Amino acid sequence: MRALLSRIFLPFGLVTASILIFGCGGGSGNTTESSQTATNPGSNVQPITVNGGPDFNFVDGAFTSVTVCVPGSTTNCQTISGILVDTGSPGLRILSSALTVSLPQQTNSTGSPIAECAVFADGVIWGPVQTADVKIAGEQASSLPIQVIGSPNFSNIPQNCTSQGQPEDDLASLGANGLLGVGQAIQDCGPACAASGNLGLYYACPSSSSCTETAEGLAQQVQNPVASFATDNNGVIIELPAVSGPEASVSGSLIFGIGTQSNNGLGGATVFGTDAFGNFHTTYKNTEYQSFLDSGSNGIFFLDTSTTGLPVCVTVHFLYCPSSTQTISALNIAEAGTNGATANVTFSAGNGDSLVSNANDHAINNLAGPQPGMFDFGLPFFFGRNVYVAIEGKTTPGGTGPYLAY
Repeated sequence: MRALLSRIFLPFGLVTASILIFGCGGGSGNTTESSQTATNPGSNVQPITVNGGPDFNFVDGAFTSVTVCVPGSTTNCQTISGILVDTGSPGLRILSSALTVSLPQQTNSTGSPIAECAVFADGVIWGPVQTADVKIAGEQASSLPIQVIGSPNFSNIPQNCTSQGQPEDDLASLGANGLLGVGQAIQDCGPACAASGNLGLYYACPSSSSCTETAEGLAQQVQNPVASFATDNNGVIIELPAVSGPEASVSGSLIFGIGTQSNNGLGGATVFGTDAFGNFHTTYKNTEYQSFLDSGSNGIFFLDTSTTGLPVCVTVHFLYCPSSTQTISALNIAEAGTNGATANVTFSAGNGDSLVSNANDHAINNLAGPQPGMFDFGLPFFFGRNVYVAIEGKTTPGGTGPYLAY
């Protein structure tokens, strides 16, 4: 999910994402996902599984569980499964329908509750900002601002929010019990929202039927949990096995920290400097485009038919449908003004209609579709790679973040 920028829901739970635009219900999940198996055990390792998600119809989504507690409590806690791991956004967002603990509401200086409208390409996520102690593996972020999606106490969504997209505030529309945003940014908006209350993201709600746009300080914004950990707080690694063809599920690891323990070194990975939201560039057919790596997108979405020569599917028209699987070659380039790294990249684009025809297949390595003018390297790019995401301003063996590496 590309935090606060773009997100596209597709049939069978296909989704790309980006909130501000970055760039997913029901049922309480009070147990961890028992099918997960960590490939790199350690106190900083959280199991993830690519499967159908909590509603069993997601494709190429990496899911995990998180534990949220009332701040300061060790007993008033809940572990929620079916949370989509998203390198394309910062911040934890949980469906109200999946949350059973009552968390403290964030308010402004006049006592008005604060809510957020997170804007994606295909819709918006609306709900209050509340505070929780967030526990994942052996790590904890204390008193972290998170977003609770679809709270019944905030059912009147401001027109300034709905005008930006269709609300996606339940399991059927989101496809997940929540989002775990572990991208390069620390806050989900940053200095812009701290300086201005006219961006359409944060709202003060003195009553349930009256919400107005407001500025939101950096410390009060929805935060990347990893940046608030006491240790292992400079980034994450996503490790997933290679997928040779459609599979029912695969398991891997979300590892916290880069170069902070023996299990999270950079090794021979190539480091690409990015901007604060993870953007770099890709050259294809001698033209350079904006790019990003986004585990919350369930395909590699790039360019358009006129540029690639790949036909769009008849049934699943958000995907490409070449008659035979095509190998795409391009050149990835670090963001201008960073470290100047370059590396060739290849990936495949298969026939989307055929690939998603079996409802039991949830891990597919060659889903691709159009995204005019850019490259969104979604979850298929992560299969068979260790992908590193370094957080802005954090020191790592590969330099100071933000960057990505693989």
